[in-house]
Amino acid sequence: MSGRGGRGRGRGEYYKNKYGSGGRSGGRGRGNRGRSDGRGRGERQSRSNGATGGGTYEELMQIFSSIDNQSYPAYHDIESFQKGWEVDGNDGTSIQFKLYVGRAQADPYARPTRCRIVVPASTAQFPTDLHKNRVRAIALADYINRAFHATSQSLGADQSASSAGRGWSGPKGGDVQIVGPSQHVLQQSAVTIDSSTGEVTAQFTVNLPARGRTILGHKAKEIFQQSLPLLVRRSLTYAALNAAKVKHHVLSVEDQQWLRDQLEPNGLVAFILNGAVLPRASGVDDRPMKNPEVVKFESPETLKVDFHLPNLDETIQGMGIKKGISLIVGGGFHGKSTLLSALQFGVYNKIPGDGREFCVCDESAVKIRAEDGRAVTAVDITSFITNLPFGKLTNNFSSMDASGSTSQASNIIEVRMNV
Repeated sequence: MSGRGGRGRGRGEYYKNKYGSGGRSGGRGRGNRGRSDGRGRGERQSRSNGATGGGTYEELMQIFSSIDNQSYPAYHDIESFQKGWEVDGNDGTSIQFKLYVGRAQADPYARPTRCRIVVPASTAQFPTDLHKNRVRAIALADYINRAFHATSQSLGADQSASSAGRGWSGPKGGDVQIVGPSQHVLQQSAVTIDSSTGEVTAQFTVNLPARGRTILGHKAKEIFQQSLPLLVRRSLTYAALNAAKVKHHVLSVEDQQWLRDQLEPNGLVAFILNGAVLPRASGVDDRPMKNPEVVKFESPETLKVDFHLPNLDETIQGMGIKKGISLIVGGGFHGKSTLLSALQFGVYNKIPGDGREFCVCDESAVKIRAEDGRAVTAVDITSFITNLPFGKLTNNFSSMDASGSTSQASNIIEVRMNV
């Protein structure tokens, strides 16, 4: 036993003599190899924990210059979890904001580095009326997210250098990405606005640029010194946006939510607006169909109801679907599935111009379908099925391979249990 322990200590002593004891005792060590400033793994680790990260934006630019052509892990020096890199805007050319950089990616092929920009209300200057409640704040944040995404594309900031296809040793990365918006207006973390203070926060990723595993500091400096301030100026401030479009977007979304809230008092579960464009561009494109021959929705006379929208100050008419069982019938290619799809997504608010803006469903509505082969555990489906082969009970039904009918019945009961 002593011999084994001795061998272990001897091996450790051998590597200590060969490589030194690292940054802890001032020796070179493997953690310091290739660094000209003598900083070891210990100091770099302190930076990655946010203890020393952050400062002025000028200091961030200096770091990019100092780590140019170094090994990729040197990017950890820009991490700033707590303090952030601050642009004060006092030079007349910049705009005030604070940048936080998360844990830098380990190599050019790892997941891009998460970043966060916080713009104070004094810089963003969005009118309080546009974010005075939760619904308006979500709608405004959605509009800003779309503006950030569109601006990134227009600037070419979303393009990676690796698209040139020069292989491993060629330049790669450099793209700025934010969550792409959909036709729905949803609460998300990509862009948020504090409803009480008006402070705007945008979260996105930056694929830190490199050639092979060598840092392209000048390219990184260009991204953080030019592209990001431009993105802030053109998408995260009220002055840069179309005020009329911003207001219409926010008020339209709030009116959709108001309309959804009117369903229950009126004994309805859904409403489809007359003139709505329900067909989508394609099965993979959720935008409205642009075909001039598209048939707009028109309600049967017996189901027509009216509502007066408080923000847009107009009366709308459409089909109200009452509580109970409704059956949709018709020939092939007559829009039955299209109508069901519109109802399915009626729990979400839509952007103006979607065609389904005022097609709304009760917020608790769900789509139910048969799921052949799904597992079911302890569900009472006696409301639908009682006589199963081999005397299998349905008041506490379980199966690892449910049929279409039993799976659909189970789905309905499970939804009722969770409402």
